[in-house]
Amino acid sequence: MSKHAHQHDNHKHTDACCSSSQCCSNQADNSSMHSHTESGHTHSKIDKSDPECEEEHDHAHGCCDSNAPVSNVEPEKIAQQRFSWKVQGMDCPSCAQKIETAVLKVVGVKQAKILFATEKLVVDADTDLRTDVISAVKSAGFELFDISSAGSQPPAKQSLLKESSFVIILAILMAISWGAEFIDPQAGRAAFIATTLIGLFPIVKKSLRLIRSGTPFAIETLMSVAAIGALFINATEEAAMVILLFMIGEMLESYAAGRARRGVSALMALVPEEAVVIKEGKKQTVPVAQLRPGDIIEIAPGARLPTDAELITAFASFDESALTGESVPVERLQGEKVAAGCLSVDRSVQMKVVSEQGQNAIDRILQLIEEAEERKAPIERFVDRFSRYYTPLIMLFSALVIIIPPLLFAQPWETWFYRGLTLLLIGCPCALVISTPAAITSALAAATKRGALIKGGAALEQLGTVNTVALDKTGTLTEGKPQVTDVIANVGFNEKELLMLASSVEVGSHHPLAKAIINKAQEQQIDVVEADNRKALAGKGIEGYLNNQHILVSAPTQLSETTPLSAQWQQQVARLEDEGKTVVVVLKEDQFIGVIAMQDTLRNDAIESMKVLKSMNINAVMLTGDNPRAAAAIAQKLGMDFRAGLLPEDKVTSVMEISQTHNTMMVGDGINDAPAMKAATIGVAMGSGTDVALETADAALTHNRLTGLPEIIQLSRATRKIIRENITIALGLKAIFLVTSLFGITGLWVAVLADSGATALVTANAVRLLKVKLKSPHQD
Repeated sequence: MSKHAHQHDNHKHTDACCSSSQCCSNQADNSSMHSHTESGHTHSKIDKSDPECEEEHDHAHGCCDSNAPVSNVEPEKIAQQRFSWKVQGMDCPSCAQKIETAVLKVVGVKQAKILFATEKLVVDADTDLRTDVISAVKSAGFELFDISSAGSQPPAKQSLLKESSFVIILAILMAISWGAEFIDPQAGRAAFIATTLIGLFPIVKKSLRLIRSGTPFAIETLMSVAAIGALFINATEEAAMVILLFMIGEMLESYAAGRARRGVSALMALVPEEAVVIKEGKKQTVPVAQLRPGDIIEIAPGARLPTDAELITAFASFDESALTGESVPVERLQGEKVAAGCLSVDRSVQMKVVSEQGQNAIDRILQLIEEAEERKAPIERFVDRFSRYYTPLIMLFSALVIIIPPLLFAQPWETWFYRGLTLLLIGCPCALVISTPAAITSALAAATKRGALIKGGAALEQLGTVNTVALDKTGTLTEGKPQVTDVIANVGFNEKELLMLASSVEVGSHHPLAKAIINKAQEQQIDVVEADNRKALAGKGIEGYLNNQHILVSAPTQLSETTPLSAQWQQQVARLEDEGKTVVVVLKEDQFIGVIAMQDTLRNDAIESMKVLKSMNINAVMLTGDNPRAAAAIAQKLGMDFRAGLLPEDKVTSVMEISQTHNTMMVGDGINDAPAMKAATIGVAMGSGTDVALETADAALTHNRLTGLPEIIQLSRATRKIIRENITIALGLKAIFLVTSLFGITGLWVAVLADSGATALVTANAVRLLKVKLKSPHQD
């Protein structure tokens, strides 16, 4: 971020921080903020009692509790009570619609929503309707399990052999029927009828349940009508084959859903069920649900954190790959926060719990995945609407094919009845319905594995259209940890005195530039005395009083006309800024004391990442509040355009200007850059996945690596390509076999094979995204 904030807590205003993600901008006093336009840092008196706030650079919009849950991750509650269950038996997104339809028919239910990725049903009602909801879902052919009850959990996942046992039995019966037909055609026909009826029983049963629960045009209904119709016209072999192929297709859909949810299940499995708590020097094992902020826990070597916690031990290494995609263990020091699910690599450590129950890093990721389903891609929403009208229309068309030729053209009833049934099966929308969500779910899972969180299909689709990336400077393109490079004192003063005066007004601030000055003073072993009446001056600098003498730290361009810099010092400042450094001047009682120059370091992957973006024909522009010369020095290294000297509102204006002619991605820290992110086509937050960053942006790079930008754009482009391929496969095969079936070239079993084959193809095509190879920054 290029427009920084120095936060001061000299009065510890504990009410300055929000307890949720609510914006606190109304609490900020204009008189307590100022901006160094050229040096690019903003001061604000904000309480820093929350350790997480130390990482947030600009709190002009408020300071937020790091443990606040992500808002609106589930549908907004619209009734007095909310109930939730785990659902078993969902194979595809259409199953979710069937369950929602069944639950909404229960009198008193105000809202019902299926979160498919986490297999969760959320119901809002004013009274306790749990029994009625469970009954409605059961009548639709699905099972519910109370999430909160230990005794009501879904059974363990069955083996693949056991899951496919019915299909295997059906296939064996088919083989026996064919064998019988070779020996005795009559016996063979009877065997095929028996096989069809055995296979048809669960399908008809489910179809009747769905009809009663409000879903008359389900695929089970189409399949039942077609198979029974085939039996009536003695197409017994084809009737049996229709059922077998349908069951295989259902199994493939179940496999696809399982693959798509596997990443989510792996995340949920990262959090252990028990934790070792240390109370009064004694260790005891307790359920994770009992942990509360402030509890001291012990993590054994090779064990995972059950919740977000702060390291008490001096230092330790943690494997964070499951959350960030970073394969190398990360060294954490005492006082640093570590996310739930991370693994202690080589030693036993003690940690202090910092997150409330249900609000740790894993919970927030799962909530985001649930939220993602609310944000469907435009093409997915279109396919959903299309399929609702498509199925009834195809049934009507099939009925007309059966009726019109015999009635108007004296054609044989049996021939056109057969062709009508074939068209009914050809028209099955399964492959079309699953074509988009299968690809999007696979892509979201692939992104999560790479340390990126993308909020749903809409954001995923927009990423692929981006042709311009606007990036904040500090903390995005740079490390956000500047260091003092030059301390130049005026005649009559020395470097230590200059640092001491500057530090006296900067002490207590958590802003990177302020911390750089404080750290330099500590290196020089300078005793820093906190100045009195420290105050931020809007648009100018920060001031205070030391020994009743006025001290001012300001950007060079913000000095008043009464205290201008001499030509010699102006040249000195220009030289430092030309080197890409940020410069502040220090005055005592309007007397010029000297200048302090600081420089941030580029991220290790910044140059390579910009090269990859350029190779993808994506333009990059740096937006910064820093002075133009310093910005130009960094932009030149990166080979990108820049706009400098920007206030936060100027960033918004710049992004809006760019967005008029380009699809723009704004990349920042998720707080100060929030308005600019909202103004862009899509916003991406850098950082460790804090609540504010995740809430503000459409996507977040939890691994904090710039290489993630070209990766998620490439992933989006690959997803869009696969979605187009899937829709082409689904509709193309239907169009071909619709014509061949109408002219009697292909029959019933080919129709089902075409539909099941299309479902299998789009599923396999979508699953490819889980292992798609993206261009590395090190590749040409």
